[in-house]
Amino acid sequence: MVDHNGRVISGLTKDDFRVYDDGRPQKIVYFGQEKEPLDLVLLLDVSGSMYRHLEQLAATALASLKQLFAGDRVAVMLFARRSTVREPLTEDFRAVEEELRDAVRTNSLGSGTAINSGIVDAAQYLQQQPPRGRRAVLIVTDNLSLNYRVPDEDVIRQLYAADAVLNGIVIGKQKHPAAPRPGQYVNPDFTFSDVFKLAEESGGEAMEGGKIGDAFEHMIERIRARYSLQYDAPQTAPGVLHRIQVQLTPETRAHHMNAVIRARAGYYGVQ
Repeated sequence: MVDHNGRVISGLTKDDFRVYDDGRPQKIVYFGQEKEPLDLVLLLDVSGSMYRHLEQLAATALASLKQLFAGDRVAVMLFARRSTVREPLTEDFRAVEEELRDAVRTNSLGSGTAINSGIVDAAQYLQQQPPRGRRAVLIVTDNLSLNYRVPDEDVIRQLYAADAVLNGIVIGKQKHPAAPRPGQYVNPDFTFSDVFKLAEESGGEAMEGGKIGDAFEHMIERIRARYSLQYDAPQTAPGVLHRIQVQLTPETRAHHMNAVIRARAGYYGVQ
């Protein structure tokens, strides 16, 4: 949670929050922040347009990762048309830095930028790991992608299944994809990527890169400082989407009038 200037709001307790499941209030049974270990997948777009930006990212990576705590782990996954894990989850941040430096020389993942597929692969990688603490994916990309048969709904399902939050650093001038013009034919098998939308749905955020080193540092800080709230979800039929709302109590909102809460939008029922 941040204020209108983007500064992290710390020091809150579970009594400062209200959680609703499909509009019904829920009892918070677990609340945490900095004590939980974090598993973070750095998902890097290695298409040709990203070369210079990845070099800048690597130059500042170690200093930014020092904001993480003992027990936190970071993995490096690269993607273009295909994706690959280059550094499995590790507490060795110097190894992460080395992989980031090597990323700019990767040219074996095909031409193109399959953003949605890359995020799905990152979420599935986290699903394979034993449960521990919090999980997040940080994608660094120019948001220029045309996805084939991987709609946003599939991406969100995989992020929810991994209990992972997506965050993004978007490089360049590409922002939200433009809506089709009235009467324009759109092939439903192809969709434009929107990292901003996917991050919001998962409970994370995406920011425009600017100085990528500064953006990376700020995003690591925000990921690490997130609050964790858990409640016992009501019984539901498999596959049914339930909407979640997280709010501040009126008293807390009065003290933090400009606070911005970013929380996952929902979850799918499981058997």
